[in-house]
Formats: sequence, structure tokens, C-alpha cells
Amino acid sequence: MFMNFRRVRKCKFLQIVFTCFILSALMLNWEQVDHHVVSHVKSYSYRYLINSYEFINHSFSISHEKATSIGNFPYLMDHKDTCRGQDVLLLLFIKTSPVHFLRRQVIRSTWGNQTYINRELGVIVKVVFVMGIQPNGGRAIQKQLQTEDQIHRDLVQQAFLDTFHNLTLKLLLQFRWAHANCAHARFVMSADDDVFVHVPNLVRELQVLSNQGVADLWIGHVHRGAPPNRRKDSKYYMPFQIYQWSSYPDYTAGAGYVVSADVAAKIYQATLSLNASFHIDDVFMGICAITVGVSPQQHVYFSGEGKAPYHPCIFEKMITSHGHVDDVRYLWKVATAPEVNGISSGFFGQLYCTAVKIKLLCFPYFLNSYSCKAAFS
Repeated sequence: MFMNFRRVRKCKFLQIVFTCFILSALMLNWEQVDHHVVSHVKSYSYRYLINSYEFINHSFSISHEKATSIGNFPYLMDHKDTCRGQDVLLLLFIKTSPVHFLRRQVIRSTWGNQTYINRELGVIVKVVFVMGIQPNGGRAIQKQLQTEDQIHRDLVQQAFLDTFHNLTLKLLLQFRWAHANCAHARFVMSADDDVFVHVPNLVRELQVLSNQGVADLWIGHVHRGAPPNRRKDSKYYMPFQIYQWSSYPDYTAGAGYVVSADVAAKIYQATLSLNASFHIDDVFMGICAITVGVSPQQHVYFSGEGKAPYHPCIFEKMITSHGHVDDVRYLWKVATAPEVNGISSGFFGQLYCTAVKIKLLCFPYFLNSYSCKAAFS
């Protein structure tokens, strides 16, 4: 009896200590927790109850002259004849930093290998690396870039500083360059240089969509009802003076998305009348889209900011996965292996892969990659 009483007292003591610890942690971080909860409640309320973004046309509209002056930087490297006279299925822009020489080389030898795509997949995909100038890079880096471009002829560079706050200038560069030099491409894709793109899967899907004559296509990992970040210590900080509202328009993660040719043309037109000094490029894409009546469509196999799990059942339908630098060659090898094709065919194959994907995707092991819905598609 005495031992039981001591055990009870010990358990109660530990419970009190644990409770105090939790309450202390909440009190110390309450401002951050409260801010996060309140901002998301306000954002979703605005998105799903009010659901009106008519203000954008008025608040971001500027004159044609001012709009075209933003992003009107001279080209340091350009290849205007990249698409000329060719039936281009996909124009694939890769946003890269001038110093990411190795990343570009790995992409050229794996998922961005244009010779492989043409030979094995029977289509023309044009890969273009877009960039600005390396801050404090000096002549040495620029000389290396020129040497790289003489070999591969796939760099397009404008004379703006290549920084996070200039990412919207890269968006302008992509859509304006596409309009001027490759408007006949049936699809346009934008991707970061740390994204893995399963090009065979993507090409097969785009061929089906092209044969169906698809229009108004904008697919990717969609963010709906996202609140502006008001924390000054975040690189995504959005001052109230620039964006006063509680919710951003719907947009796809900038890591990787695809639009059809007609949407690319509409976005280009939007950039000629909107203030592109807004520095978050994927949100600015959403602002452009809503002004021209285009809505993003969720594709369950486009990753957000997270890596997709490694498994043949995932590889079979994978389109993009984010956060790959050192493992691109390995992932390309295993994701395109012959045994991946048809792994979910037949009743038992489908049952097996569904069970695997439920385990991998429906529990929080791989955050911000594929949604649980992907397990049933």
C-alpha cells in the first residue's frame, strides 16, 4: 500500500512538471502561435467566404509603359533561334543561379537531356536555363558562364541581380522570352534547379492533353487561401503597404508548374499591365492569372516544397519532386528503371501500390510533397 502511494505521488509530480513545461512553452511562443492561427483563419475566411479578388486589377494595375519598363534589362546571353522551325511540345525553363554550374550539368545529363528526350520519347522539349547576374560575382563567373554557354547554348541571362527578391524578374523573363521566341510551344514549364522532373511521365501526360486540345491549363501544387507572411524576420515577409488583404489568390508552388500555350500568352499580356515589383514570384503568377481569368488546377503528383518518397509505386506516376541536388543521378536511374513501368497494373498490382501509397502519403512522413489523394489515383 505504501509503495502504491509513493508511485501515485511520483506520477502526479511528473504530470505536474510536464504540464508546467507545456504551459511555459506555449506562453513563450504564444505570440507566434496566435499569429499563425489568426492569420490562417482570416485568410481562409477571406478565400472561401468573401472569395473576391477584384481589388487586384485596381491595386496592381499600372500603365503599359511602366509595366514594360520593369524587367526591361539587356540580355547578356540569348538564343532567339532555340525553337525556330521545330514542333516543340514543351518549353522547359529552369530557374538557376549563375554559380550552380554542377546542378545544370547534372540536369543536362539526366532529366533535362534533350537528345534522350527526342530519341527515346519521340518529342521535342527545349530546355532553357534562365538567370540574372551573380551579386559580387565579378568577371570570373561571367567568363565561366560564357564558356558554358558556348558549349551547350542553353543559357538565357539578363542584367539584373540574381537574388531572392528579384525572382519575379525571372518570371517576366520566362514569359516574355517565350512570347518572343517560342510562342508556338504547346506547353511551357517553369522549374527550379533543385527540382527533379520525371520527364517521361510528364511527356506522356502532355501528349494526351495535347491530343485532347486542352486549353486554360495551369497545373501544379496549388496553394489556396494562403495568408501573407507579416513576420519581418521571414524572407517571405509581405508589408501591409504592398499587400493589404488577408489572403493571396490561388497559385501553384513556384518550384514547378506547367501551363498550356494559351495560358502562357495570357500571362504575358498580364505582365504588360501589372506592377511586377511584387517580389514573391509564384504569388505574382497568381495575381497575373486572376486578372486574365485563369485558375490553377491541383495535380497530385506535383510536389510542393518537399521531397517525394522513394518507391517504385511513386515513381510510376511522379511528375516533380523538390529538394534534389546530390541525388539527382540516382533518382533518375531508379525512377526510370524498366521495372517501374506497369508496377500497379492488374488487380494485385493496384492493390499493392494503393496500400504502399496510403502508408507513405496519408501519414505525415513526407510533408508538402504529394497529398493523400495521390494514393487513390
